Amino acid sequence: MNHPHVAIVGATGAVGVEMLLCLEQRNFPLSKLKLLASARSAGKTMLFRGNEIAVEELTHDSFVGVDIALFSAGGGISLEYGPSAAAAGAVVIDNSSAFRMETDVPLVVPEINPEAVKIRPRGIIANPNCTTIISLMALAPLHHAFGLRSIIASTYQAVSGSGAQGIVELEDQMKAISAGEPVTLKVYPRQIAFNVIPQVDAFTENGYTKEELKMLHEGRKIMNLPDLRVSCTCVRVPVYRSHSVSITAEFDRPIDADAARAAYANRTGIQVIDDISNKSFPVPLDTTGKDDCLVGRIRKNLVFANALDLWVVGDQVRKGAALNAVQIAEIL
Repeated sequence: MNHPHVAIVGATGAVGVEMLLCLEQRNFPLSKLKLLASARSAGKTMLFRGNEIAVEELTHDSFVGVDIALFSAGGGISLEYGPSAAAAGAVVIDNSSAFRMETDVPLVVPEINPEAVKIRPRGIIANPNCTTIISLMALAPLHHAFGLRSIIASTYQAVSGSGAQGIVELEDQMKAISAGEPVTLKVYPRQIAFNVIPQVDAFTENGYTKEELKMLHEGRKIMNLPDLRVSCTCVRVPVYRSHSVSITAEFDRPIDADAARAAYANRTGIQVIDDISNKSFPVPLDTTGKDDCLVGRIRKNLVFANALDLWVVGDQVRKGAALNAVQIAEIL
């Protein structure tokens, strides 16, 4: 594909803006860029490589001549317009959950299973859930060396994972509390300011949320581990950006902290920050706006044999969404 014509669907949203930034910062070799959004955003302009580009209204006819369509406008939009983009000849890279578990749609993290992009019978490639990406960036190098068997995880997910309205709710509640006024609940079922909420996405019949089950189902598909066991608790925390995950991972073969650190050597997209003597470990502010995920607090688990405890942090808007999609486009 020579210098493709690229479209961004949902260009004015948080992830769409980040996609635009990634394309520019990584000097993606495109020939033409089309920005698509809802009718209310049409006519706005966005800056790319020093040029202002007008946002166009998304229609089923928007994809004539487009080679790669980056979708980040929600599952409903993807289901409605993704097939139209693919039918017009574009490769769709979709950031929603709409197609992730379809057997004929590859689910790709470029550092883990880049070869999966080659088989895309529907012309659609799915971007995994942000928490899944961040977790697997830390787990994949260990799996290759020691054989991953099970994951027990607790997530600490930033409010920007709920979109701009999540940030607004946190800020409004903090202002209200400081002024001695009652807080208003719109986005979250409980107060998020100075609090944590053990619910991300809707609950399912088995008591897990949809977000928690994504780690199970998506992890199995990406890693090609149909028997991988996963138990996860997802928690919303009053942090603006970047998700953190505490992971207990069990392996087929003996493993210790030094062996794990060696497995990360020369791996792209993941850095070890783990010097407890100097209180050096990853926190959300370390990854915000950055490409790489960070892993630290690596230690041998005291309960399970052949198990490690890890702490991994990544920017869920960037590597957890926009950057991962652009990296897939780079493979194409």
